[in-house]
Amino acid sequence: MEEETNLLRFFGGNPFIRILDALIDNVGEDYSKKEIQELAGISKAAFFKHWPKLEALNLVKVTRSFGKTKLYTLNAQNPLVKDILKFETRMIEETSPKEQVIIARHSNYKKQK
Repeated sequence: MEEETNLLRFFGGNPFIRILDALIDNVGEDYSKKEIQELAGISKAAFFKHWPKLEALNLVKVTRSFGKTKLYTLNAQNPLVKDILKFETRMIEETSPKEQVIIARHSNYKKQK
C-alpha cells in the first residue's frame, strides 16, 4: 500500500485532490491524461468528471502534443498553484520529525563551510 501524502491526509482522498496530488508529486514532469489518471490511482470516469475543473481553474497546462495526444503539467505560473505548493511545503515542514529538520539544517551548515 502506498504511503499517504500530506495533501491527501489533510484534504482527503477525493479524485480532484488525488489528481492534484499526483501532479504536485511530479511537478515539472508532463504526462498524458491516461498517465495522470494512473498516477492518481482513480477510475477513468472519476478522472474525466474532475479534469474539467483543473482546466477551468488553469491549474494544468499543455506542454506539448503529438497527433491527438496532449501532455500536461502543473501550471506553476498560476497564483493558486503557487499557493498550493507553498502550503504543501509548509505541511511538510510541520509534519516532519523535528530531529530530521535539525539534521538537515546541520548538513546544510556543513556544506556552506
